Amino acid sequence: MKYLYYPGCSLTASAREYDLSTRAVLAAAGVELEEIEDWTCCGASAAAPLSRLLSLSLGARNLALAERADPDGQILVPCSACYLNLKKARETLRGDAEGRDAINSALAAVELEATGTARVRHLLDVIAADLGAARIAPLISHSLDNLTVAPYYGCQCLRPYVEFDDPERPGSMVPFIEATGAAVLDWEMGSRCCGASLVSTQPETGLERVCAILKAARGADLIVTVCPMCQINLDGWQAKASRMAGEDLSITVLYLPQLLGLAMGLDHKELGMDLNLAITRKIREKIL
Repeated sequence: MKYLYYPGCSLTASAREYDLSTRAVLAAAGVELEEIEDWTCCGASAAAPLSRLLSLSLGARNLALAERADPDGQILVPCSACYLNLKKARETLRGDAEGRDAINSALAAVELEATGTARVRHLLDVIAADLGAARIAPLISHSLDNLTVAPYYGCQCLRPYVEFDDPERPGSMVPFIEATGAAVLDWEMGSRCCGASLVSTQPETGLERVCAILKAARGADLIVTVCPMCQINLDGWQAKASRMAGEDLSITVLYLPQLLGLAMGLDHKELGMDLNLAITRKIREKIL
């Protein structure tokens, strides 16, 4: 099982633990990753408000590089924002002749052309659809049956493209959490928006969303997610959210591959467990 790998910018900086744990867990499951050579920023959330063509072209440049390596390959993308941007570029290339011409006119400046033949896959899609809990379960060596976990999907891996899960009631993480031995928190916030960049641009509005999610996670020992923006919002803004709420909302927020890696008995350093901002004392005592 082999995929072209697009880590994206966050996974080389603020979300390095996501990259490390993704590589470690997939390697343990027998998956080979070929990092796309010379990949660049997908435009994140900043490019689209400035220029739709810029945003699409940044994503399409990476698709063109992937197609050069394997025209019919599958591109595995862990970051939900990157997944959405590359997916938008691919859908435009495949379904909008005028948009495709505009994109390739821009890419001609760097001697590239994209057709959209390579398929864009979110990491969670690959784990759920291609690996499956039945393949992960035999790799579990350390039961996490002393934990209750709240699965948090966020928006961008679920919407607007309904590829592998129900955007209103997602459940693709549940079999994998259960495979670790952990209990799954039954809650309604798994697909609610975390506020994304509003925490920086409109702090009060963004923090209200963070507060709502953290409050709803009461009863869980930790939250797991598959999105760097969601993780940094729920992980890095807990102190401000707690002050806003007038109560302690501290909770550990891990990436799904980190949770799976812990249950597989992989080395904590290999999973980037030293890079998370907020791992509570309770969790350290239970799993570290």
